[in-house]
Amino acid sequence: MAKQPRLGPFPEYSSSSGPSWVGRVLLGLAGFVGLGLVLTPLGVVLWTSGTPPLGRPWSWQFYAQVWQGSDWLRAALNSGVVALSVASLQVVTSALAGYGLARYPFRGRRVILALILASLVLPLPLLVIPVFLVLKSGHLLNTYGALILPTAASGFGIVLMRQAFLGIPPSLEEAAQLDGARPWQILVWIVLPLVRPAVVTLALFAILGEWNDLFKPLVFTTRPALQTVSLALVSLQEQFTSNWSLLMAGVVLATAPVIVLFLMGQRYLLQGLGNAGLKQ
Repeated sequence: MAKQPRLGPFPEYSSSSGPSWVGRVLLGLAGFVGLGLVLTPLGVVLWTSGTPPLGRPWSWQFYAQVWQGSDWLRAALNSGVVALSVASLQVVTSALAGYGLARYPFRGRRVILALILASLVLPLPLLVIPVFLVLKSGHLLNTYGALILPTAASGFGIVLMRQAFLGIPPSLEEAAQLDGARPWQILVWIVLPLVRPAVVTLALFAILGEWNDLFKPLVFTTRPALQTVSLALVSLQEQFTSNWSLLMAGVVLATAPVIVLFLMGQRYLLQGLGNAGLKQ
């Protein structure tokens, strides 16, 4: 039997051969070093958040103080309402716009897509004056609308959903049309379940962004009843500049929901980002 030639530019390399034991050791050490660099700051925050002065043992007293003294429950509820509302609106608007750009060949579609891509480099603080004037003319300042509507649509979400829809074979939709399904039924019951990773990715990005957002609550609201988690952390920093245990307890309370949410949706997040390559 003739000897099969080796493939690739490096004849001495075999695709079936794995890294040597030295390579495995180095990879393991690099992984441990990376894990330590990531977990060390979290460990310092957790330790500081429950360590009273004078060497007393770790306790939950600072968490209770933050929870009771800064109206933390109201702030968390406000952030949750805003984050879930923005995520829901972004999923709806991005799905509708992305589906139209992916499936309907109308004139000017490429121009609209280019404008949406260009909007990704324009942060909200750059548009603060026109957005403020629009909210003021609509009597939306100091309301939930001022915290939700400015980010109800997302250029990133539209592009992400368009790319996900382009990966779905049009034959599925054509078969549904032959069975008498309407366009909205095709989108809701057939297409969206197939792009669930992209939907979850968009929702996670929206929730994380709104939960950590400080700009909109700081600029568009002045009512204490609309205080969010980010504003609560700022007020803690202003009141207790030298009490690091109290400040770190607030950081842990603000970060814990985000970490739990990320761990719950990380599988879909990786799939959604992996399929987000720009397609024509």
